[in-house]
Amino acid sequence: MKLLPRNLTAPKSDDMFGRGVDIALTVALLFGVGLALDRWLGTAPIFMIGMTLLGAVGFFAKFKYQYDAAMDEHEAARLERINAGRTEDRHE
Repeated sequence: MKLLPRNLTAPKSDDMFGRGVDIALTVALLFGVGLALDRWLGTAPIFMIGMTLLGAVGFFAKFKYQYDAAMDEHEAARLERINAGRTEDRHE
């Protein structure tokens, strides 16, 4: 078995694992709520499908907004580094 060099850092899998579990449990819970509503109201799997889609679309939107916010922060930091480099060149 080949080991990675010590200077490489592994990605934080705890955060991604937590997000995955969060998605799975929430979508499963909404699926169950939809199934219970369908049985109680005697409908076809309308609520089951609707609640599952609601959960999936909700998480997609949440992650999209989080991604956009993170990219805005990265872009601001990059522009700040660029501007700091230009001001240092002018002072030298």
